[in-house]
Amino acid sequence: MKWQEALQEYTRYLRLERGLSQNTISNYTFDIEKLSNWLEAHDIKETPIAISEKTIQEYLYEVAKNISRATQSRYLSSLRGFFTFLNFEGYRDTNPLALMESPKLGRKLPDTLSISEIDQLIGAIDLSKPQGERNRAMLETLYGCGLRVSELVTLRISDLYFEEGFIQVLGKGNKQRLVPIGAATMKYITLYKNEVRNHQEVVAAFQDTLFLNRRGKGLTRAMVFTIVKNAAEKAGIRKNVSPHTFRHSFATHLLENGADLRAIQQMLGHESITTTEIYTHLDKTHLTKVLHTFHPRRKG
Repeated sequence: MKWQEALQEYTRYLRLERGLSQNTISNYTFDIEKLSNWLEAHDIKETPIAISEKTIQEYLYEVAKNISRATQSRYLSSLRGFFTFLNFEGYRDTNPLALMESPKLGRKLPDTLSISEIDQLIGAIDLSKPQGERNRAMLETLYGCGLRVSELVTLRISDLYFEEGFIQVLGKGNKQRLVPIGAATMKYITLYKNEVRNHQEVVAAFQDTLFLNRRGKGLTRAMVFTIVKNAAEKAGIRKNVSPHTFRHSFATHLLENGADLRAIQQMLGHESITTTEIYTHLDKTHLTKVLHTFHPRRKG
């Protein structure tokens, strides 16, 4: 079995049996293709069925020189999943990564913006242009609903249940969830939809897509990143701001104001509560307030 053939089978498995999104599949297969390209560049003829642990160790040692521990860990995870699939399908008897340990990672706390910084950033959007209303509605949705950028660009008009106060989101692994939406976010989406989008010529395939580019097609993730970066720069915010920063801020502000961690987990679409727990990086003032409010020994 050649690398390309094995990759095609693995891609089919990830899509049909595990139900992963195209973005996630692309990330997994990209890491495997890097190994395949490295083998070709070094004139190593080992196939996916025959490649040895020693060869993979040499590859990882070479690429580790120029990448972070987090990226090393991702490479290992992607390759381990691929060879586990080959084991499961009976192509291999052993997994060459079975005994390899991932590098120890410190838990990186996500960047967040304060409420005033959120207002400052959104306030920097130029509303004199038609795309300004769209951009404000998008950033309000990112922050107001805690969406991933992939969830934002695939949001459809038919996913808006404003009378019930919810939107339907297509998350990781094509899993749908209902997310509550506030009055302010609904207001800005409605304003964009009625005053800007309704006057656009929309390409047939994107009639139901909420956020459109100037050509009447859906926005790319890269375009949303650019919009956020430009707004942050214009607002004079020097933090490393991305669309995901709004999601982090959404969760952090909810938690700081007393929201239940399980409720935040459901809104974010996290499978495990452990993933949501990273947002418990509250400042000491808030923790002190919690102690003095709820602990039975709070009074002398």
